[in-house]
Amino acid sequence: MTEQTLPAIIPSLTPAELAAIPPHRLSIVIPMYNEVDNVEPMVARVHEGLAGYPQPWELILVDDGSTDDTPDALRATGAKYGPHVRVLELARNFKQTAAMQAGLDAARGDVIATLDGDLQNDPVDIPRMVRRLLVEKLDLVAGWRKNRKDGMFLRKIPSRIANRLIARITGVKLNDYGCSLKVYRASVIKNVRLYGEMHRFIPAWMATVTSPRRISEEVVNHHARIHGQSKYGISRTFRVILDLVSVFFFMRYRTRPGHFFGGIGLAFGTVGSLILAYMLVLKLLGESIGTRPLLMVGFFALIMGVQFVLTGVMGETLSRIYFEAGTANLYQTRDPDSPSDSEAWHRIGNEGNAQ
Repeated sequence: MTEQTLPAIIPSLTPAELAAIPPHRLSIVIPMYNEVDNVEPMVARVHEGLAGYPQPWELILVDDGSTDDTPDALRATGAKYGPHVRVLELARNFKQTAAMQAGLDAARGDVIATLDGDLQNDPVDIPRMVRRLLVEKLDLVAGWRKNRKDGMFLRKIPSRIANRLIARITGVKLNDYGCSLKVYRASVIKNVRLYGEMHRFIPAWMATVTSPRRISEEVVNHHARIHGQSKYGISRTFRVILDLVSVFFFMRYRTRPGHFFGGIGLAFGTVGSLILAYMLVLKLLGESIGTRPLLMVGFFALIMGVQFVLTGVMGETLSRIYFEAGTANLYQTRDPDSPSDSEAWHRIGNEGNAQ
């Protein structure tokens, strides 16, 4: 894949700017699912984008249980370029979030960059984003596809609506939550566990372990898909809305679910108690209340209040068990090849195996 095929609209760093990047080790994580035609161009593009990069780096390619020849292509390409290209195969298709978490767990760098394997994200942006992360002492630099090369009605408009909704509810003001090209400080992102389809909400989850002031965004290149088919559709918008409810709950009430459910329970219980007290006064005044619908409303409101309060108590118990016992992995991997730490990094001068 040549530079003419995927022109970089935003220029890369100059050699002087590259040399000024603070010392670190960089891990690049790319999840792939049925992207056999993009494997070789993607890896080549990463090496082009990081040509002359002065710091050691590794590339982690995660196969998310592909059903085509992607795993074979990944292994062949990894062997072609050398041990700094590591292939991690998941036992089945666990979806993008789990594949990304697998790559983050395997990453050994001080800085971790993630991007999609469809060549729409451009690795040439990575050095510029890493430099900003380290120089400005940030914990996350998210890509902003300002000039996005996607369909207007099926991709751009739903994405804009989702981005504004997410920013409003989570309080993390970004223009593009959906861009997979992100650069993280490893010590922070490794304190965040991803599950379900929560990769879109990573900046919001990051805000639970760091200050939103240490989260920023950078305008990045974006290219139209050349090979393969998109794994996303309009149905993703509805899943995003459902996931957003979960994000809101966990951001506000993860450590105190009793406050969430208990508040609802107290509201229902108060309404039910007031209604039943009113019914009791009417009964004492000699009126018949057995056939009044308001009696049933008060009774069920009180029962619902009790149930919500008990749910809050159980939530508090489960929350304490969760934080004390830790979490389990969301994926299983096949036995990977594990090169030694000294040889599994790309450094200038050891390009002997690179093509």
